[in-house]
Amino acid sequence: MDKSWMHSDRRSKAYEFGVEAFLNFAVENLLTTTHIHCPCVKCVNLKLFGVGIIRDHVYFNGIDQSYKNWTFHGEPWEATTNASRNVEEDDGHSRYSFVSEEIDMDDNDFGDFGSDPYEFANVIGDGDQPVYPGCRKYTKLSALVKLYNLKAKHEMSDVCFTELLILQGDLLPEGNTIPTSMYEAKKTLCALGLSYEKMHACPNDCILYRKEYEDSTNCPTCGISRWKEGKDSILKEGVPAKVVWYFPPIPRFKRMFQSHETAKSLTWHAARKSIEGQMSHPADSPSWKLLDDKWPEFGNEPRNLRLALSSDGFNPHSSLSSRYSCWPVILVCA
Repeated sequence: MDKSWMHSDRRSKAYEFGVEAFLNFAVENLLTTTHIHCPCVKCVNLKLFGVGIIRDHVYFNGIDQSYKNWTFHGEPWEATTNASRNVEEDDGHSRYSFVSEEIDMDDNDFGDFGSDPYEFANVIGDGDQPVYPGCRKYTKLSALVKLYNLKAKHEMSDVCFTELLILQGDLLPEGNTIPTSMYEAKKTLCALGLSYEKMHACPNDCILYRKEYEDSTNCPTCGISRWKEGKDSILKEGVPAKVVWYFPPIPRFKRMFQSHETAKSLTWHAARKSIEGQMSHPADSPSWKLLDDKWPEFGNEPRNLRLALSSDGFNPHSSLSSRYSCWPVILVCA
């Protein structure tokens, strides 16, 4: 398929026809008009929108020109990495433990990337590859993590970060592995993050705009608009009035079982020796035993996880005068 239009002027007919051909290609392959990755330079395939919003984004922001293989929109691809799927542990410490210490994920980070738990093992190959031939201090992954941490710390825009990556690549010796765009950087780091979903919600907490309400613009219960109202009292279509962040737990459970040490701890309750009259684990509690008695098929599988639910509100800005607050609902492995 002709992709030369991606480099054309956004005001040209070639760009216009190219955008429409791209959207038709995506709809035909994905069989949906509402959940499509947006390839604009700001979203870089990390966010899902409907066709109309994507069309606006691609015109206003421009398309990410480094997105040459349209894998998110139905174009076939072949995996280029054969990194081991078994993440090795040394003395109980992960080879990638430095990542958790260095990187700060922000709210615009990895979107739907990282849904395959094996991608996390594949990125280990980048942890062994020097950032340039002969470099012993930094690997491709550690250098990228430190650069991305600077981006988050100093609130760099995606365009600024892309230009920084290009400059770094020019400064380093030939053969360096620094990515040349924000899209490539996020693609490398995607396996370090885990997916989340942003769901539009009614400002009065009546419904979530999903399933049968996915295309609704007003709440069927209270009638209030789905979209945010601006200072001029005009609705900003496409900008939700309220958003709920959902972190699917299943990919996280799979990630936990990928580590030999963590997997051993998750099933320790079944292998341990229980001492009569002493509680050494929540498995000794009446609640745990009640669950096993009520659902014996679930209780007989030691890999099944029991979860504790907790919720509380807090003010993320530490200001008593602020009306903004978050109410996270947290699931914890018992």
